[in-house]
Amino acid sequence: MKIIVVGAGEVGFTIAATLSAEGHDVNIVEQDEERAAKAEDELDARVIRGNGARPQVLYEAGVRDGCGVDFLIACTDRDEANILSCWIAKHAGVRRVVARARGLEFTDSPTWGKDLGIDMMISPERSVAREILELLSVSTAIHTAELLEGRAAIYAFRVAAKSPLAGLSLKEFRVRNPDLIAIVVYVERPDEEDIVPDGDTVFRENDLCYVVSYREQAWKLETLFQLHVSRPLKRVFIVGGGKLGFQVAQRLSTDFRGVEIRLIDRDREQCEKLAKELEHVLVLNGDGADEALLTEEGIDSADGYVCATESDEVNLIYCAIAKSMGARKCVAVVRRSLYLDMTNRMPVDAVVDPNEALASVILRHIRYPGHSKALSIIEKIDAEMLEIVMTEKHPLLGLSLEELNVPKGVLVALVARGRKNVFVPSGATRLEAGDHVILFASTAKMPAAAEFFG
Repeated sequence: MKIIVVGAGEVGFTIAATLSAEGHDVNIVEQDEERAAKAEDELDARVIRGNGARPQVLYEAGVRDGCGVDFLIACTDRDEANILSCWIAKHAGVRRVVARARGLEFTDSPTWGKDLGIDMMISPERSVAREILELLSVSTAIHTAELLEGRAAIYAFRVAAKSPLAGLSLKEFRVRNPDLIAIVVYVERPDEEDIVPDGDTVFRENDLCYVVSYREQAWKLETLFQLHVSRPLKRVFIVGGGKLGFQVAQRLSTDFRGVEIRLIDRDREQCEKLAKELEHVLVLNGDGADEALLTEEGIDSADGYVCATESDEVNLIYCAIAKSMGARKCVAVVRRSLYLDMTNRMPVDAVVDPNEALASVILRHIRYPGHSKALSIIEKIDAEMLEIVMTEKHPLLGLSLEELNVPKGVLVALVARGRKNVFVPSGATRLEAGDHVILFASTAKMPAAAEFFG
């Protein structure tokens, strides 16, 4: 495909690198000389220097009548520039255009972007806020992401030293827990090659297991993997009153009744604004690492501490400080891929990356434009999950999974049948019209899986 990426920051660079490595014809538009030079040196892509919201710059990149461009992705840090780039490209005949939107007001209405001819407007703050809440409520999970509109999720749990799972095969795990709706889809092993497990794979101490499960059964998984059950959230600190901090605070106050929420920000004017908008949140003007402030507000009994300022370094260091003062689970927001493994190097429980989330959404939209509910976890384990809906005339209806002969390395992880029936399928499971099927595969194998399932 012929693809134009406007903006070579963290998001645009990741998208361009991935797509060019897959063999697509990629042109990058970037006006910052340092970013443009980096893209030119490191990527197999043509770089056009200039403002991607200007018609003549886009013309040089290939946006013109009858151009045959398949996608234009505008992902600069300026919403208006992204919207204008997409508008110009769409009117020139680019098939599909995608705009990043930092301002939540641009994605509040699902029709606003479409009225401008923009196929997809993406703001990752909402999905990242949901991920943070899931990490707080399931305290022993290292990574998590929702599936099936929140009815299911993927969790990463480490096998504790005295876990009853250590030494068990996955086949034995299923036999001993027949009522558990869960499937282990991936295992990371220290100092060994990661694996997509089968029934004979044996759990080992310190294995990091990615488990797809019905959301209401997450507590059972915690008990099995970590000998622990998360207690209800009672007190949570949020540092940073920007878009993401606001989203986390708002969702916490809505979804978790009775939780005490302290939102800390250095900007007094922003604090006054937030205090008016967040009725059930205590907004504090101060420093999120101020020992006296944190002690006075009860950091030693906090269930969660989320640091979501604009600085990755501040977020990581502040989380480490809060952890040392007794916060039970600390989540740092980072926007540079360099910091994604800092949970192995610092006393920080989890990191979330809005830029990774944004890049993943855009990439899956390009790869599977008919499957808007696909979930990508590219950076963490180089794997993807894809939700397929079985239509009335789907050629695979009525066949058992055993008969389907699904390609090797592809797992049918979950099936949702109706609103309440979610289950892990067996070889004898026959697919029915209306089923929502969750597939798991490596990034390399998912295109073949999507093709196999039509």
